[in-house]
Amino acid sequence: MDIDQLAALRTPEGSAALAAAAELAGGDPLASAAALRAAGVPAGLAASALTQAELRRRAVGKFGPAAGGMFFTRAGLEQATRRPVADRRAARLRAAGVRTLADLGCGLGADALAAARAGIRVYGVEADPVTAAMAAANAEAAGLAGEFTVECGDATAFDVTRVDGVFCDPARRRAGTGRRIFDPNAYSPPWDFVLRLAERVPYTVVKVAPGIDHALIPAGAEAEWVSADGDLVEAALWCGRLAEVPRRATVLRGDVVHRLTGSGAAEASVGPTRRFLYDPDPAVVRAHLVAELADALGATIADPSIAYLYADTPTVTPFARCLEVTDVLPFSLKRLRALLRERRVGRVEILKRGSALEPEKLRRDLRLAGDAAASLVLTRVAGAPTVLLCRPVAS
Repeated sequence: MDIDQLAALRTPEGSAALAAAAELAGGDPLASAAALRAAGVPAGLAASALTQAELRRRAVGKFGPAAGGMFFTRAGLEQATRRPVADRRAARLRAAGVRTLADLGCGLGADALAAARAGIRVYGVEADPVTAAMAAANAEAAGLAGEFTVECGDATAFDVTRVDGVFCDPARRRAGTGRRIFDPNAYSPPWDFVLRLAERVPYTVVKVAPGIDHALIPAGAEAEWVSADGDLVEAALWCGRLAEVPRRATVLRGDVVHRLTGSGAAEASVGPTRRFLYDPDPAVVRAHLVAELADALGATIADPSIAYLYADTPTVTPFARCLEVTDVLPFSLKRLRALLRERRVGRVEILKRGSALEPEKLRRDLRLAGDAAASLVLTRVAGAPTVLLCRPVAS
């Protein structure tokens, strides 16, 4: 989409086309386009409206009903922060005393809008003209144009002395191709600029890739990983006066927030497999807080490099899923197939850590038949390939 196409969508004719496209979203694209053209919508406007309607439909999972009035690009939607996560971050910034915020690389404005809703005056900077225009349109649609303004320009040129705090979400995809960038120095703005922000502004938050190398985390910063209903959704560095602990795992379950903190350097005790297995939430694993969770559960690990925990009793925790172990055996396809046939297992859930086996290929090779269900855990115990037959524990 270009600026002219966005402008066309914001006219009365464009609004009517968007409303008609919303009724067709999710259906056959060719039939939907034909229906709009038959209703008198020009072909170009119809294509733009249908694209936006489909993106808005997908965006509901991140933004709720507000998605129906927002503008998106495909890449921007994929990278945008989910509203509950953005709202929680904005509340923390507000509680810390931030009243004015620069959002450097504001994208479509998800985080800036959350900060504005929290009562923070936000100055957004976005290098891409179309994305910047969409962010401004989203602020207007939310009734926040006075609290969140956007300029199209270079984030590194913004005068950060104008604000109390900075939020920066460096672009981690290449413009035009959408391919992921794995070298932080190739981010936009680049990593060295981002690190200097934390030295210049006492309230700085940086959104980073969840797979960030811990060696890149600045000394003194708090690194937080966030999961929502079991999916790892983001990581952030809280710098300067915002840093409270070295590492934090934040787990969102519906409307409830759970937090686990620690050094990120502790190591869990090693022991044998036991009756109950815990599969930690990915935020816990990425934050290197498996040892802290093990202490809370009275659990151990069976292999120093595998994040499964084992305990003698089940404990309800938001930070891990619990399974009861019924059988432990060295991996052997023939032996496993015979055991599942004996138990009449016809449906299996396959989990794995530390195993090179492909779950779907294994599923086919097992030739399952029966009416029972089971969970298979492919892992290593003391370095040896092992399979655990399990059943879920009610939480």
